[in-house]
Order: sequence, then C-alpha cells, then structure tokens
Amino acid sequence: MKLKRVRRLLLFLLPPIGIALISVLVIIDQYGYVDQTQPADVIIVLGAQVMSNGQPGPSLARRAAHAANLYQQGYADFVLCSGGVGDNPPSEARAACGRVTDLGVPPEAILYEENAHSTEENAAFSAQIMRAHGWRSAILATDGFHLFRAAWMFQRTGVTVYPSPAQITAGPMDTVERLGRELREVFGLAWYGGRVLLNVDVTKP
Repeated sequence: MKLKRVRRLLLFLLPPIGIALISVLVIIDQYGYVDQTQPADVIIVLGAQVMSNGQPGPSLARRAAHAANLYQQGYADFVLCSGGVGDNPPSEARAACGRVTDLGVPPEAILYEENAHSTEENAAFSAQIMRAHGWRSAILATDGFHLFRAAWMFQRTGVTVYPSPAQITAGPMDTVERLGRELREVFGLAWYGGRVLLNVDVTKP
C-alpha cells in the first residue's frame, strides 16, 4: 500500500519537476545568447580548464580571446583574469591572461586573481580586487552557458555586471556540448540557490 502511494506521488511530482527543469534550461540557454556589453571599469575573464601542457583549454581560450577583443574595442582599460591552479599548472588566471597578452593587451592593463576554485569564488575574490581599486562595474567574459549563474553571483557581491558571451568572438559552440553544459548549469544554479537561502555563500554582501 505504501509503495503504491510512493509511486502515485512520484507520478504526480515528475511532470512539474520536469517542466521546471526544462524552463530553467531554456532561460539559461537564451540568456547566454544576449550580449549586454557596455563600457565598464574592468573586463573579467572567468577561469576554466588548463591543459596538461599549461595552455588554456578550449573554453578558457575562448574567454581570453573575447576579453582581448573587448579590450581592443575600448570597453575597459583593464582585464582581470580569475582562477586558481586546477589539475594542471599554471593558474587559470595566468594561462588566460597569457593568452590575452599574446593577443595584444599590454601587461600593465592585466590583473590576476589566483585563489578561486569555483565560479562563486571567482565572483567573491574578483569583487574584493575591484573594491580595492575603487571599481564598480565589470564585463563578464565567459561562455554563454555560464553567464546566467555567473552574473547572479557577481550581482550578489554588489558589482554592476555586463555579461558578454565568448561566442560573440569565437562563434557558436557545438549544440550537444552546449546543451550538456547548460544541463550542468541547472544543477549548479540549484546548488548556489540553496547556499544563498542558507546564507552560507561566499558572495553574500
């Protein structure tokens, strides 16, 4: 009898849960296509995988190239690369800004944040550096699938953010890869939302 009730409950809950997941997925997807770039105090490159040879992985390379492009268009005078050491050295920040420098951004325009190991920490630690420089606004240079969650985290720190998808410079991602990444973002968003509700996130004001 109890098993039947559980089954009925699951059958009742699964459709609305499925609809909710699909709705969030669509929001993340569509948000990632919109370029909200405006002039800002700094362009922030969010970290991603560094390859075993020390070079930026595909995602980090896209983000770095987009940041360099934004800098060259005059949207900000500084580029801040954020990300600590992951599976392979150097830090994600060093690998990203190494590429940014190779693409013509002068070293004096570059700053590093090398302690973050998550997007949440990217936001919190980058905001600290911004406050130290008296900066209030930032362009977020990251992949489209990542923008919705990243923008929320930076906004929670008090930073005025202008999300800008790396695909503006790099071109569209493979559809299957993008959808897979967006699905992960749905669960990442739920995890962060729970941390915010419990007031244990490192981005809290």
